[in-house]
Amino acid sequence: MSESGKIAVVLLSGGLDSMVTAALAREQGYRLHALTINYGQRHLRELESASAIAEKLGVERHVLLPLDLRQFGASALTDDIDVPKDGVGDDIPVTYVPARNLLFLSLTTAFAESSGSSDIFIGVNALDYSGYPDCRPEFIASFAETARLGTKQGVEGEPFTIHAPLQHKTKADIANECHRLGLDPAWSWSCYDPTPEGLACGLCDSCRLRLKGFAEAGVEDTTAYAARPEGID
Repeated sequence: MSESGKIAVVLLSGGLDSMVTAALAREQGYRLHALTINYGQRHLRELESASAIAEKLGVERHVLLPLDLRQFGASALTDDIDVPKDGVGDDIPVTYVPARNLLFLSLTTAFAESSGSSDIFIGVNALDYSGYPDCRPEFIASFAETARLGTKQGVEGEPFTIHAPLQHKTKADIANECHRLGLDPAWSWSCYDPTPEGLACGLCDSCRLRLKGFAEAGVEDTTAYAARPEGID
């Protein structure tokens, strides 16, 4: 059913998952507004990707918001800590940014309320991911209730719906959706630690999960990588 005329606000990082999520919202007939947050991440290349994706998907309003989480540190993405390159483990890795999605969803909710939207799209995934607690379904459900209680729009009877269409998909599923939607994977950026030459490292958690997903899907990832994990061509 078409949602023509309704606005969806998308948290657009510039990564593969957020790109596919934005395209799914557009496919459902929503007009798109997007929020991208420059939080001081070392993979600033994804901000360029977010802008490119917004243009290619016809985003009507794209806000790039500065929020310097380097002031807090405590993450390999915002502090002088090496990004792990030895494989995806079972513990929450040092690339976890404290309360990142809690902060980002709060800001996205504020943007949605100011845009007259009750539909928020976020590309979190709880299957093939690095174990971040703020990607789990229970967190998303809990946040939706918090947004209902803590906003004018919510208490006046128009609560926000948090759409997480990739929540229960594997990376192979997401790669297939990328292909089905006619998206070029190279528009997006997933690497946590790009090389000085501007290539995706191929060995951080994010690169490994992405490469594995595309390989399992049998879909070409057009992104340029400096290296590839053993067993993935």
